[in-house]
Amino acid sequence: MPTIKILPHPDYCPQGAEVSAPAGTSICEALLDNGIEIEHACDMSCACTTCHVVVREGFESLNELDENEEDLLDRAWGLEPHSRLGCQAYLAQKDVVVEIPRYSINHAKENH
Repeated sequence: MPTIKILPHPDYCPQGAEVSAPAGTSICEALLDNGIEIEHACDMSCACTTCHVVVREGFESLNELDENEEDLLDRAWGLEPHSRLGCQAYLAQKDVVVEIPRYSINHAKENH
């Protein structure tokens, strides 16, 4: 079972965390199932960018981006070459390291 290492984030996991999830699980789902309350305003339907993560290691092991995800990522705060939407990035057999960006589009709109 692959492991997701989450780098420290001041709101979601200040100390960082490591969780395991079965292959075929989305990063967003795995985090939520393990008590890391990452934003997911569209209920993981690929309609927003609030579950944006940057994959620091293991990017190539995830499923390929589809056109819908690529279009949405263009609106994500802090977009990087290894950005993914957590709801669309599915684990394979390899461990991954992810960073949750400091802000999301909701932070800007809701004045967090």
